[in-house]
Amino acid sequence: MKIVVTGSLGNISEPLAIRLLEKGHAVTVISSDPGRQTAIELVGAAAAIGSVDDPEFLAGAFAEADAVYAMVPPNGRAADQPAYYRRVGRNYARAIQHGVRRVVHLSNWGASLALQASNLPSNFSDTHAVEELLAELPGLALTHLRPTFFFTNYYWFSGMIREAGFLGTNCSGSRRVPFVHPRDIAAAAAQELTAADKCGRTVRYVASDERSFDEVVRVVGAALGRPDLRWVIFSDEQMRQRLLQSGLPGTMADDVVNLYRALGTGRLGEEYQRQHPALGEVKLEDFAQEFAATFQPI
Repeated sequence: MKIVVTGSLGNISEPLAIRLLEKGHAVTVISSDPGRQTAIELVGAAAAIGSVDDPEFLAGAFAEADAVYAMVPPNGRAADQPAYYRRVGRNYARAIQHGVRRVVHLSNWGASLALQASNLPSNFSDTHAVEELLAELPGLALTHLRPTFFFTNYYWFSGMIREAGFLGTNCSGSRRVPFVHPRDIAAAAAQELTAADKCGRTVRYVASDERSFDEVVRVVGAALGRPDLRWVIFSDEQMRQRLLQSGLPGTMADDVVNLYRALGTGRLGEEYQRQHPALGEVKLEDFAQEFAATFQPI
């Protein structure tokens, strides 16, 4: 198969491209950075250098593809994030409709909450909007991947561990959460892209492990040689102020606060629990070793 992978050589896209290449597929990786071309070619893929915000470029890149892995790359410079998501979603839809028959779209596990109450992270509705744009295409075998809470989010907390000696958010440490590792998302995406019997629109939740935040600090603390590492609960406002002090813009800080609030109430996991997918291969203990290998103590 000829498969196009968006997202350059990111945490999901690189292992996805490698998996597909190992199975003998012809892979083209899209990147907006010309400096990534050599790295893309070194893994064995063809490089298509251009922006997903350019509809003509996308149409050319998708022209002979059998399948596409479509994700909306983060763009912190976009003044209007919802407009950016919808614009890229429309670009994907226009490029896909001219021959692509199989699409795996990277969504998120909050997309099902997009039309419900307010005080939810804004990207829930943004990714839901892209889901709906792609679903309008006739005759498309479409899978929305909805990964759960990323293990890699804990890289954001390195400074807190170094400077304060604890981890914490505005969510109880006893809350059990489905975590996911990018490699398991890549494995799921590869399965969906190459499945011969797929048709219509499906949703697939992806998770690697289910653990509480208290377990996270215990396992991560052990890997770091800090057995006294503990989980601390902040108020919403305390959490927001910490995020602002770390340099996160106000709207993004609000989204993170709302994310942990939704985790704490259990609302975010309701649809996941109804589907309750088989868990992937990467467990908390595996991630803790990865985290420890990159952690820089004071």
